[in-house]
Amino acid sequence: MGSPRGFARQNVHVTQINPPTTLSAEIAARLKRDPAGLVSAVIQQHDSSEVLMVGWMDDEALHRTLTSGRVTFWSRSRGEYWRKGDTSGHAQYVRSVSLDCDGDALLVQVDQIGAACHTGARSCFDDHDLGAVVGRPPAGQDTATAGHSRDGLPAREPAPDE
Repeated sequence: MGSPRGFARQNVHVTQINPPTTLSAEIAARLKRDPAGLVSAVIQQHDSSEVLMVGWMDDEALHRTLTSGRVTFWSRSRGEYWRKGDTSGHAQYVRSVSLDCDGDALLVQVDQIGAACHTGARSCFDDHDLGAVVGRPPAGQDTATAGHSRDGLPAREPAPDE
């Protein structure tokens, strides 16, 4: 087994024992982790684009997700790896995994069996709308080409940390 790595979370100290990861060096180098070594993972139903939940992965959880066909998270509250569906039967079968342009978030497209949320709801975002004002593009703006420069290439916005 790997060496323990301590995490301080909400005044609770959790010790994680990491088995040696075999996450490729190329992928590991592209990840921007938080101070605890985690990357957020947005879980999305592959055929409807419904956002189901958000979880956290370290290198080992990502490696397990990429190589097993099932989604594995690092549980911050329990301090252990957690493969979605092992106890509930509500499994997530991996269809694809993408890393965002900044390397600090994953998009995991899945085939969700049953509820994704620990409350039993299909999505963790069901019935939690905050009532935001709906924005509308200016009249006449073609939303299919919005955000593109005159030469048709995507316009580049500064990264959030630029």
